Amino acid sequence: MAIKRALVSVSDKTGITEFCRALAAQGVQIISTGGTHALLEREGVPVIGISDVTGFPEILDGRVKTLHPAVHSGLLAIRDSAEHVEAMEKLGLDYIDLVVVNLYPFKETVSKPDVSYEDAIENIDIGGPTMLRSAAKNHAFVTVVVDAGDYAEVLAQVQAGGDTSLETRKRLAAKVFRHTAAYDALISEYFAEQLGDPLPESLTFTYEKVQELRYGENPHQQAAFYRKPLAKKGPSITTAKQLHGKELSYNNINDANAALAIVSEFDEPAVVAVKHMNPCGVGIGADIDEAYVKAYASDPTSIFGGIVAANRTIDAQTADRLAQIFLEIIIAPDFTPEALDILSRKKNIRLLATGTDSQTQSAAERKPEWLVTSVDGGMLVQQSDVHSLDEADLTVVTERVPTAEELKQLLFAWKIVKHVKSNAILLAADSMTVGVGAGQMNRVGAARIAIEQAGDKAKGAVLASDAFFPMGDTVELAAQAGITAIIQPGGSVKDAESVAAANAAGIAMVVTGVRHFKH
Repeated sequence: MAIKRALVSVSDKTGITEFCRALAAQGVQIISTGGTHALLEREGVPVIGISDVTGFPEILDGRVKTLHPAVHSGLLAIRDSAEHVEAMEKLGLDYIDLVVVNLYPFKETVSKPDVSYEDAIENIDIGGPTMLRSAAKNHAFVTVVVDAGDYAEVLAQVQAGGDTSLETRKRLAAKVFRHTAAYDALISEYFAEQLGDPLPESLTFTYEKVQELRYGENPHQQAAFYRKPLAKKGPSITTAKQLHGKELSYNNINDANAALAIVSEFDEPAVVAVKHMNPCGVGIGADIDEAYVKAYASDPTSIFGGIVAANRTIDAQTADRLAQIFLEIIIAPDFTPEALDILSRKKNIRLLATGTDSQTQSAAERKPEWLVTSVDGGMLVQQSDVHSLDEADLTVVTERVPTAEELKQLLFAWKIVKHVKSNAILLAADSMTVGVGAGQMNRVGAARIAIEQAGDKAKGAVLASDAFFPMGDTVELAAQAGITAIIQPGGSVKDAESVAAANAAGIAMVVTGVRHFKH
């Protein structure tokens, strides 16, 4: 067998002229449509139009051109089937041995902020996916190419032996089915958004591979990093540009994502240090340097080997401080040239820039993403927790009303505690964390860890809890440590016990009406 006829119709015309010219030099007849035909003809590549094959004009503004038996019989005919061969000969039809197609740019179209519904619909390809699927199904005889990156290999095989190998055709066919599945998934997602139906009867996600990873959480686990084709607005680990350092690992990406989620809670200059997806230090200040000083002072031990995220450009002064300790990653909107020079002297540190959006997008503007968690044989889907709170949302439930400074610290602590693994207790003072108790099996245990970490800093601090207090034991522990105010969701049938304990200790308590479990 040899490739004698090729059908070429591409939206992305990268390399197509050179590829088709080389095929023509091998005696391959090129059939093409629309803009691709015009380009090849203009460039002097021998080409015939699709109408020369179908005997039918392209109609309806190009909506109908390849949906014809002369095309699909040429793609789907089984070449060693006597019945198929007889039918092709009887009808005067010819085979198509190579299909080179990429699809209307639906993703690029709907990525435009001002795209109209009509424009989106018009960029749904019909004939392209149909040809691709026909050719891929019949890959025993037909070569199908959807990626310009495969032109060189296909051409080399054609030049060497006239045809591609069966192994190559299988691989290319598999790529086609992934490609068309992803294409349809994007269309499905678009319609779900248009209809306000994000959780339909069947749910298909598609992601694009960013990179393969050396391993997952542990060396014996395979892993890769994927991103959604339609990037969300604002800072994201998937769109961040790596300026320096080693390749990111699975754990690096998870931790950096957690750090970025926390620092994005703040409109004022903020710095977050994360270890194993829990914050070990958070600070806000008049500028990014002050914020870092507070984040570092929160827990100088745990920050070592951690991830630091900032929501302002890193300057030289802050870079000098950061360079004094071992950090895995620093992620920020940008780095001044002086800061980049200072930090790049450390060979292995990863420096990620998210762009200026992280400085301009307020916490209130953030929209929830759909989070997917795998379970054996299935998955759970939920919206991300982007709930924000202000002073008007709080209800004071104790005799003592918190002071203005306590309210400020309570709201600061509340923004952070929702990102701490449950059960979670967080202590804060002077716009910085002073103690974090994460992922404990009971709330009083989390409080003991946070208080022990804070030490003398617990005196005069405020306490935030991700869920309500069903008993007064945590309040009593807080009172012994000198904590002056508490913020918690409320809603327990035993709220009165916690409130009574707070009143007895002179602690102010406010409830939010919202909990932040994070398992």
